[in-house]
Amino acid sequence: MSGIKTFSNETSERYALALFELASEKSELEDIEKNISLIKEICRSNPDFNSFLKNPTNQTELQSQVFAEISKIMKLNDNFSNFLQLVINKRRIFFLEKILDKFIKISSKIKGKIDATLISSKDLSQDERYKISQEISKAIKSKIEFTFKTDKSLISGIKIQVGSLLIDTSLSNKLKRIKQSMTEI
Repeated sequence: MSGIKTFSNETSERYALALFELASEKSELEDIEKNISLIKEICRSNPDFNSFLKNPTNQTELQSQVFAEISKIMKLNDNFSNFLQLVINKRRIFFLEKILDKFIKISSKIKGKIDATLISSKDLSQDERYKISQEISKAIKSKIEFTFKTDKSLISGIKIQVGSLLIDTSLSNKLKRIKQSMTEI
């Protein structure tokens, strides 16, 4: 689905690329990535803020004031603050999360990072997460940024999803394969 070119995908990609080029040109990539993390955390933790972003009836002046205040309080990068104001003025603020996600993907790709999801049957400690990330990154000779999830139905083992590649070493998958092979006999 992410490969489908829709208006929102194309628009988000264009804005993300423009922000990335500006950040690269001004050597502010890491600073803007940190700012993006802060804004994404606000979006994740505050449903009211998300509603505010996605509500098309909000006046651009109000949105502009809110983001100007957020920029001051959080001491956001000036170029990033100006970019947010541009997105508001162009009435694209409801795409903000997509734009920020696409920016992170572009930045990660340029830096040689790979995004992946690791689903385990139990909660992993920070040390376990770090060791798994390091081992797999070393094995494929590329930096992997994992999103860690827990799924008790796996019984034991892990699943790793990198793009369309799925590695499933879970006990539930092994049991499913055994059951399937027994029904084929």
